[in-house]
Amino acid sequence: MNINQPNPKTLGKVAVLMGGTSAERPVSLMSGPGVLEALRSLGVDAHAFDPAERALDELQREGFARAFIALHGRGGEDGTVQGALELLGIPYTGSGVMASALAMDKVMTKRIWQFEGLPTPPWRLVRADAPRAAHMALPDELGLPLIVKPVREGSSFGVSKVAGYSDVAAAVATAAAFDAEVLCETCIVGEEVTCPVLGQGDDAVALPVIRIGAPEGNYDFEHKYVSNDTVYEILKDSAETREIQRLTLAAYRLLGCRGWGRADLMIRAADRQPFLLEMNTSPGMTSHSLVPKSAAHIGLAYPQLCLHLLAGATLDRAR
Repeated sequence: MNINQPNPKTLGKVAVLMGGTSAERPVSLMSGPGVLEALRSLGVDAHAFDPAERALDELQREGFARAFIALHGRGGEDGTVQGALELLGIPYTGSGVMASALAMDKVMTKRIWQFEGLPTPPWRLVRADAPRAAHMALPDELGLPLIVKPVREGSSFGVSKVAGYSDVAAAVATAAAFDAEVLCETCIVGEEVTCPVLGQGDDAVALPVIRIGAPEGNYDFEHKYVSNDTVYEILKDSAETREIQRLTLAAYRLLGCRGWGRADLMIRAADRQPFLLEMNTSPGMTSHSLVPKSAAHIGLAYPQLCLHLLAGATLDRAR
């Protein structure tokens, strides 16, 4: 792929947005400093900016020319900060307002994918305040085991695996602590993989697929960001990985994503069928993160990846 590596001095004053107010603030505060250091190492005039501590209109008053969004979750990945930057006229990295909002909402994402015939696990949307009978009917409708998670949250917050009827109520309550709307989906038994994407539209390119080997298959917050027990394997090019890349690109384009993203999928052990789970439009950029691992495999080092993403900063109105 064509990697855009501009003269850093031409990019102007850059704000690296990190922190924020979502449940994923701790993850953002791991991603942001890495991006900031990488950009500065290449000569970019980059500065940390935490929207939880400063009003966004200070970006305009202080002459920032671009924003690298290293925020995760609500208020950073859901179209809201993108909309504010649109109004301020400050180009930003990643997807625009609509694509960010759609991808953050797992139910809307699945509805679009299903309508277009892309494979995603069977699911039901329930509300935390629905009658208990509605919750207890989920195993009959979707089978066991089940995955229960908040509709609009990330980093595995509020996610539970349900093995039996007695676990359903607690799982819904756990998810509901993060969102009144709860997504319940059939658990695909098999291998978890992820596939990053760089670019936009027909020019978007899928990066190498990574298999995730978490202890006992439990890829939770601890195993994503803290421990070193999770094994990551870059998969060799094959008919299977090419199909995963094809599905990822289709899913990315359908949502209207741009800049970069990362799809999470499961490969069903019984027949090797891949299923799309969700699309991340502001993926993590920590030392454990998957996009940098995949990019490094094609020779794109972390600082160059950050610079490439920054160079692609734009506005919806400029498309």
